[in-house]
Amino acid sequence: MTDCIFCKIINGDFNTEFVYENEYAVVFKDINPKADVHLLVVPRVHVESLNDLDDEALLGKLMMTVKETTKKLGIKSYRTVINTGKEAGQEVFHLHIHILSGGIV
Repeated sequence: MTDCIFCKIINGDFNTEFVYENEYAVVFKDINPKADVHLLVVPRVHVESLNDLDDEALLGKLMMTVKETTKKLGIKSYRTVINTGKEAGQEVFHLHIHILSGGIV
């Protein structure tokens, strides 16, 4: 998708630093953090929201990416959030998982 900010980040258009990546997803810091640690796990393929995801395996890979990322960074306690739809707070319409830890607002 050409106008998706997350697709552009994945493609390297903004030189965003990935704190973790694998063949399924990239992980980077949220630019408007709601916690001391606020990361986004974003699949490399464009899927608008959880409601549009048809690939069970990809959802599992994304959750394992959460686990791999937190393990790599030494984060033992965290919350995961998936906002689905505008009314639920989704601002970027590319599926992503928030990882939040410490001092959560």
